[in-house]
Amino acid sequence: MNHYCLTWIENWCAENGWSEPFAQRRNEYWAFPPNGVMPLPIPTPALQMMKQEYGLTAAEKGWCFAAIASTIAAIASTCLLDCPMPLVAAFAFCAVVVAGLETEA
Repeated sequence: MNHYCLTWIENWCAENGWSEPFAQRRNEYWAFPPNGVMPLPIPTPALQMMKQEYGLTAAEKGWCFAAIASTIAAIASTCLLDCPMPLVAAFAFCAVVVAGLETEA
């Protein structure tokens, strides 16, 4: 799950004089610093600032919606079936989603 949108990175690079941003790996962005000939990773404090400013990405919002929807469906099916297993499955799914929302930086 990507925690940063490439447009956020491009905007930050334009404001700070960095050029040609690209994603090296998932959630690892690099760009050329001002007057630099070798790309460097985007500083972690800048990434954290972007995350605080912009919030969740579209993918993260989608996963949050899926977790909420699965919980609601599990509650309804638990009441209808008189069985706790849908709640257990929804709990496991939500645990995976929450773990995916954790930022590595």
